[in-house]
Amino acid sequence: QVHLVESGGGSVQTGGSLRLSCDASGYIYYCMAWFRQNPGKEREGVATIDSSLIDTTYANSVKGRFTISKDIAKTTLYLQMNNLKPEDSGTYYCAARTSRSCGDVLTDPEKVGYWGQGTQVTVSS
Repeated sequence: QVHLVESGGGSVQTGGSLRLSCDASGYIYYCMAWFRQNPGKEREGVATIDSSLIDTTYANSVKGRFTISKDIAKTTLYLQMNNLKPEDSGTYYCAARTSRSCGDVLTDPEKVGYWGQGTQVTVSS
């Protein structure tokens, strides 16, 4: 079992920054990821990091602005978000896939095994 709890969401203006955190308990040596979703839209992958903490992937829309990282000692997953845009708004979810490798989970949320409850990010223009 894996339990995920996100924090760090909030409201910022365009160009601002936020850092999301996800505290993970249970088996932590899994691929982990961040997804986001807006009402009426499908959940989309934002970034992934595999259990080696070396391999990461990003959605094209956030490359160069967002950084995913994980602190093994603290079992915490982070998403540093810089130069935020209004289209980055949404509910952000921490996720874990029951595999050390992430594979194509960024584009296939059906492969996620565990979800957090979500944290809201609002970017105003």
